[in-house]
Amino acid sequence: MIERELGRDRIGSEIATLRKRLGKTQQDIADATGIQRNHISRIEQGRFSVGIDTLQAIADALDADIRVVPRENT
Repeated sequence: MIERELGRDRIGSEIATLRKRLGKTQQDIADATGIQRNHISRIEQGRFSVGIDTLQAIADALDADIRVVPRENT
């Protein structure tokens, strides 16, 4: 359970970082995806688990890919 929560935090943080780097607001992403802005906020904060379709819509709005990559050994 903890690993899933950390995964949500990491993914949400990566979404927020990319969104900001692109100069987009949460409202821009909401408008592009049809997802409410407050829901985008919860996703970025890792407070909400999203399905693949929602994640893909956000990735598309950010012109990004969703990938599964091996974990780095640390």
